[in-house]
Amino acid sequence: MVSDLSVLLTDRQGQPYSLTSERIKHLEYLCESTRRDIVDTLYKIGRGHAGPSLSMVELLISLYFEELRFDPSDPKWPDRDRFILSKGHGSLGYYAVLAQRGLIEKRELDTFESLGSRLQGHVDSNWLPWVELTTGSLGQGLSYAVGVAIAAKRQAKDLRAYCLLGDGECQEGNVWEAAMSAAKYRLDNLLAIVDWNNLQGGVTLEVMPSLEPFALKWQAFGWHTIEINGHDLQAVLQAYHQARQTKEKPTVIIARNIKGKGVSYMENKVEWHGGTVTKELHQIALEEINARLSELSQYADEKYGRNHG
Repeated sequence: MVSDLSVLLTDRQGQPYSLTSERIKHLEYLCESTRRDIVDTLYKIGRGHAGPSLSMVELLISLYFEELRFDPSDPKWPDRDRFILSKGHGSLGYYAVLAQRGLIEKRELDTFESLGSRLQGHVDSNWLPWVELTTGSLGQGLSYAVGVAIAAKRQAKDLRAYCLLGDGECQEGNVWEAAMSAAKYRLDNLLAIVDWNNLQGGVTLEVMPSLEPFALKWQAFGWHTIEINGHDLQAVLQAYHQARQTKEKPTVIIARNIKGKGVSYMENKVEWHGGTVTKELHQIALEEINARLSELSQYADEKYGRNHG
């Protein structure tokens, strides 16, 4: 039973729509299906960044099913919104969302990190047309997104730049140089999203240079700042809506997430930045995910989602 929820938002075209309980449940189903694809691929391939991929699922499902403006038949449509995955090591999560959205074939996930595959361990724009920027050297994405936003302003184009960063990545100095530039040019068509999961690589953020008070830093740099639970789909969609309503300054969403979200033995474990999913661990993960999918099965039908095309 779902609660009687109906929240009025606007879509990317500025048209109002009702965010119902059924729509959220449908998105939850898509998130769990995506997590299953991630775990299956990790098991089949034997490697990959598990934690960083699982932590950002809700953020990307919401983007690709509800927020971004793009043409599914033309990845280089000139008037598309630009999404930049600055934390390029989260590639498997990104590819799984593209597959869920029908932008690549699900079977292509089985080629992940293989020689000649389009789906490399870090996203590569030379291989996959949906990738806007080759990343992996952390800290580069926001600068590129700033350039996209400036170009759109100067060309009077109604397109937005979305950039997903990792929390540890924000220790890079050029992130803050880009943040200063974005505020200077009043880039209200730029949205930065930080996957704040409190872990980086094989360590906790506590042993690294302090980023706190994180939200206040962005505010001091002239950004509109929103803090949310990044696994709460309603909160995510409301934050995207709020970002579009904010004028004369860029927006950053600080998504307080759980690394390895959805797989109990991975959640908040530093060793699952990468890690190997054995047959036994694969089975445990599938049992957990399939149980949630079973509970959400009545919302699997696309009739609960939006009309994409």
